[in-house]
Amino acid sequence: MTFPLSITKEAIAELPLIKFDGPIHVINNHKEMFRAIKKLKEQGIVGFDTEKKPTFKKGQYHPTALIQLSTATEVFLFRINKIGLHDDLITLFESDKITKIGVGMRADIVELKRIRTFTQNNCIDLNDLMPTLGVKKIGIRNLVAIILEKRVSKNQQVSNWENAELTRSQQQYAATDAWVCYEMYVLLKKRGYIENENL
Repeated sequence: MTFPLSITKEAIAELPLIKFDGPIHVINNHKEMFRAIKKLKEQGIVGFDTEKKPTFKKGQYHPTALIQLSTATEVFLFRINKIGLHDDLITLFESDKITKIGVGMRADIVELKRIRTFTQNNCIDLNDLMPTLGVKKIGIRNLVAIILEKRVSKNQQVSNWENAELTRSQQQYAATDAWVCYEMYVLLKKRGYIENENL
C-alpha cells in the first residue's frame, strides 16, 4: 500500500479522530521520573513530542514545559517545568539504542538545548524524513492523515502547559501527539519505507 503525497484540509476533516486511550502517566516528581525512565530504557522505539505555554505578545518567551514519550501501550508526560531537564532524561536523548521519533523534533530539540546542552542520538524527525519519500505536506496533522488515515485534534494546542494540574483533555492531547509518532514510524517500517534518518 502506498500513501498519498499530499492531502487537503477538507479531506482531513472527513477522517475519523484518533486518540490514545491507554495509560497516561503524568510525571511530577523525581521518584515517578526514575520509574518511568526505567521502563523507557527497555524500549527500542519511543514517540516524542513537547509542549510549552503559548505566547500571545511579541518578545514573550516560555521554555518547554512538557516532554511526552510514548511506547506502544503507554505514554509518560514529564513536567519539566516542575522536575527540570534531569540527567536521566538527557541520557534517553543521548542513547543510540533507543530510536526517538517526532514531528518537528528538530525545533523541539533546539528548545530543550536552551535549558541544557546535550548531544542527541538516534532521533528521527518525520518532517525531515517524509519529504525524502515525496510527501509534500508535513506537520503532525497532515502526516497522521497521510500515513495513518486519521485526524488528530489540535484543540488543546494553545492551552496553558504550566498549569498547576494538567486537565484530562490536555493529558489526552499531549499523549496522542507522542503516540501517533510511534505509530507512524512503526507502520512506515513495517511497509519498508524506513531507513534511519537521524538528526
